[in-house]
Amino acid sequence: MASNCRHVVLTGPPGVGKTTLVQKIVSKLQAKVVTCRGFYTQEVRQGGKRVGFDIITLDGKTGVLSRAKPDSGGNRRECRVGQYVVDVPGFESLALPLLRMQSTGPHILVLDEIGKMEMFSQEFVRGVRQVISQPDMTLLLTIPIPKGKPIPLVEEIRSHPNNLVVNLTRDNRDDCDLHEKILKVLTTSLQK
Repeated sequence: MASNCRHVVLTGPPGVGKTTLVQKIVSKLQAKVVTCRGFYTQEVRQGGKRVGFDIITLDGKTGVLSRAKPDSGGNRRECRVGQYVVDVPGFESLALPLLRMQSTGPHILVLDEIGKMEMFSQEFVRGVRQVISQPDMTLLLTIPIPKGKPIPLVEEIRSHPNNLVVNLTRDNRDDCDLHEKILKVLTTSLQK
């Protein structure tokens, strides 16, 4: 583990358990009385079928990130990722205040996930770049694995020298040593 790591970035294929691990880490941090702010994304299912994603803040607010919708024949105003239409204003209403929140002491900012859907918000992209460059910030992030056309912000995060990038797999996602390593990086960063 490099001593200059300030942030932890989880990556891995869809469904591997990134959000579940984020929730476990946040729970362990909160048990140690570490303040965590931020959001995670959650699948929305109806009748066993995924119909979209919600954004859920760590203080319990929920909003729509995206919903499945048939292609409307070239409506250029829709922000789409595959079958999903992204609710950019809904996402921004919950995510942007978290990026702008003034620090009231040491805390960890959780951003799960930074991916294609979130990239439709240029304000979010700018906000992530700002918080990751602040020397007093500590972040727990998730990003997708490289696939297809690179996402510039995701690649910046992946290659940032202050980030510990953890490639989550089905074999290591429940590894207690890995969980402790992540907790150590985050808590040590808060003390710097």
